[in-house]
Amino acid sequence: MATNKQPGNWRPRTLAVRGGQTRTPFQETAEALFLTSGYAYDSAEEAEARFKGTSAGFQYSRFGNPTVSMFEARMAALEGAPHARATATGMAAVSAVLLAGLRAGDHVVAAKAMFGSCRTVIEDILPRYGIANTLVDGEDVDQWQSAVTPATKMFFLETPANPTLAIVDLKAVAKIAHGAGARLVVDNAFASPVLQRPFDFGADIVVHSSTKYIDGQGRALGGVVCCKEDFLKDHLQMFIRNTGPSMSPFNAWVHLKSLETLDLRMRAHCANAAAVADFLAEQSRVKRVLYPFRADHPQHNLARAQMEGGGGVVTFDVDGGKSAAFRFANALKLIDISNNLGDAKSLITHPATTTHQKLSPEARAALGIGEGTMRLSVGLEDPADICEDLAQALMAA
Repeated sequence: MATNKQPGNWRPRTLAVRGGQTRTPFQETAEALFLTSGYAYDSAEEAEARFKGTSAGFQYSRFGNPTVSMFEARMAALEGAPHARATATGMAAVSAVLLAGLRAGDHVVAAKAMFGSCRTVIEDILPRYGIANTLVDGEDVDQWQSAVTPATKMFFLETPANPTLAIVDLKAVAKIAHGAGARLVVDNAFASPVLQRPFDFGADIVVHSSTKYIDGQGRALGGVVCCKEDFLKDHLQMFIRNTGPSMSPFNAWVHLKSLETLDLRMRAHCANAAAVADFLAEQSRVKRVLYPFRADHPQHNLARAQMEGGGGVVTFDVDGGKSAAFRFANALKLIDISNNLGDAKSLITHPATTTHQKLSPEARAALGIGEGTMRLSVGLEDPADICEDLAQALMAA
């Protein structure tokens, strides 16, 4: 296979279409899909050399696959990372980073505002292996500093966070992490590399659920870890190779093709979400609206300093608690009730009973997740139709 010539000055929109592309001798214009689990060798000596690492080439699709490798190369280019490794899901990416990079006796500091499954891994699973944790209010830089111990090896955060859209000061937190000799891990799924590149602000590792905006149409599961050479060589590569959280070639191909339109889609999501957020803020039955690029967001200035756009998610509180929120959701006609996000279709969920239902009521309240809180992933429909659907559903609530 031949790799395309990739100039170092290609801009992100070009990288999203051309980055990491390789072609077979057939010179196909669309990336090839290699549905194979194994690879043949010309000789036993070649097989030995491949396994020793002295000869380049693929051995087994759990270790590497041409289609998956193209997706990894393109994601690394978009994030500005030296390397990327694809995984079966976003949670496989998060778990691989934490379990590969930490060991018994280590300590991780994490922002409280995060996806429920991420919090479960940090609070419930890591301690089973002797890895301690401290949760902090991510927006409070002083809390990050105060949580550091001699055993701290990793910081973990989401920005914007799920579902509260809290923003963390990446430069400030990266400085604290590096001062403690720890790595900063940033979940960039809500922003995507179109709107935010955490490596530019000091992150050491970036994780994605590529199921979300990378795929963009709710079709295929996937995850990505973008990292530096030392973490890949000393921790991640060995873990992925031997534990097997591999992405399927087909899912990699789907996500690879989706990257071609990522920039266009994200800017459309942002425009729609901004319009929807402004509409919701005017509704008497809505108590609170959270959107990073609105002036009333608590970290509006920081969001604009770190991000190119406010993203495609709007979080808001329906007046009347859970019963009113359920009446509202059940009255929607265009918007689907779904715990997924990043789809071309608008999707809504009630975090207290879905994505964050395992947290105690007190823990949810501390994060700002109330009984009337709704998370809306604004799709690519006409924003006027989305707002009309929201208006009639609010009347029902």
